[in-house]
Amino acid sequence: MAEALAVAMVAAVCVLLLAGYPVALTLAGVSLGFALLGSAAGAMNLALLGALPERIFGIMSNDVLLAIPLFIFMGVMLERSRIAEDLLETMGRLFGAVPGGLGFSVIAVGVLLAAAKGVVGATAVTMGLIVLPTMLRHGYDKALAAGTVAATATLAQIFPPATVLVLLGDQLSNAYQAAQLAQGNFAPQTVSVADLFAGAIVPGLVLVALYLLYLIGIAVLFPEKSPAIVPDPAAPRGFALARRLVAALIAPIALILAVLGSILGGVATPTEAASVGAVGAILLAMLRSGTKSLLMPVMLRTTQITGMIFLILIGATVFSLVFRGLGGDAMVERALTDLPGGVAGATLAVMAALFLLGFVMDAFEIIFVVVPIVAPVLLKMPGVSPVWLGVMMAVNLQTSYMHPPLGPTLFYLRGVAPPEITTRHIYLGIIPYVLIQLVMLVALWSAPALATWLPRQLYGP
Repeated sequence: MAEALAVAMVAAVCVLLLAGYPVALTLAGVSLGFALLGSAAGAMNLALLGALPERIFGIMSNDVLLAIPLFIFMGVMLERSRIAEDLLETMGRLFGAVPGGLGFSVIAVGVLLAAAKGVVGATAVTMGLIVLPTMLRHGYDKALAAGTVAATATLAQIFPPATVLVLLGDQLSNAYQAAQLAQGNFAPQTVSVADLFAGAIVPGLVLVALYLLYLIGIAVLFPEKSPAIVPDPAAPRGFALARRLVAALIAPIALILAVLGSILGGVATPTEAASVGAVGAILLAMLRSGTKSLLMPVMLRTTQITGMIFLILIGATVFSLVFRGLGGDAMVERALTDLPGGVAGATLAVMAALFLLGFVMDAFEIIFVVVPIVAPVLLKMPGVSPVWLGVMMAVNLQTSYMHPPLGPTLFYLRGVAPPEITTRHIYLGIIPYVLIQLVMLVALWSAPALATWLPRQLYGP
């Protein structure tokens, strides 16, 4: 009876989310309703909910999660300071003279923005407003332009200091310790956000290389879809162009090195590095346009995004507690361990579930609801590295941000795209990039060292 209620609770949450109800309130409301049903049926003790205040306090006082509002502030401030415009204009002049060159510039700018911002929504809006009109003006195919911008924006999901990686690192750290304690290891090893940051860098760069190969293929086979830019006689060239390129690149690269370098080098924790990034973003904005007019809207937007994330996290905590109270975690463990194929079968089932859940749930919801349930089970299995598992999940969640019909990035882009870009163009353009993402997942599956090599070099076995 208890496990049937756990399954019904999951189904009820999915139905209500599809109906458009607010995520956090749906998670908490449905969970409390099923807790009462479970108590009435004798399948759950309501005293378990007494642990809820302590769990919520633990969330709000978590040092790692303090990095979230700081990274969001950094990303929003950079979005408003118009650094991306300079980057795109300069990179476009550098590569635009060759077929597909503007597309290459978009990818390059997207990588820098992803590493500097770490927020998909901000990157998608910025790229959509700046890049799409430029690509259309120079004769790029509408679907190719829309798909390239949408896919590039999701790089903010995988490149450190991605907000998703911070949240995923925190959840995996808890899951890894729980898995070791369940196996009788009372001095458990830890996995940190820095480990996950290091693990995501090489797969992120490989993914960028695959994007570029796709654009090169389009430029060679269908040059009319990505034509070269006609040179502007008045545009700077030679040394003047090189000087402008250095001036445009130095600020974002310095910020990226300050944030990531301090984390990967062990000089600062993610929270401390996030504060450095926030201050750096303020300084860059001051150098460009001053912060008096920017500070209030940036703080307001940061508060909105942070409030949304933490409200979802609290709702997911209620859901997780009730799901465990109804025996759902034991049911999931049995289901995964009984699958044919052992570790490989269980991991494949979880990855398929995450991909499908991306149709109805946001990445944050999946991290808070699903990962705490399945990760401890997988991490008990032999040979499953927490860093590899985390990067696999991150790439999978990145795919959920972009695949039709409900990928959030597609809606961000739809909201800012020029009128001539239709939803059909966005969907058609993104499909090749979704296939590239799946190729990346297969590569990670086949070669786990893509994710584990750099953390091992930096921090040892």
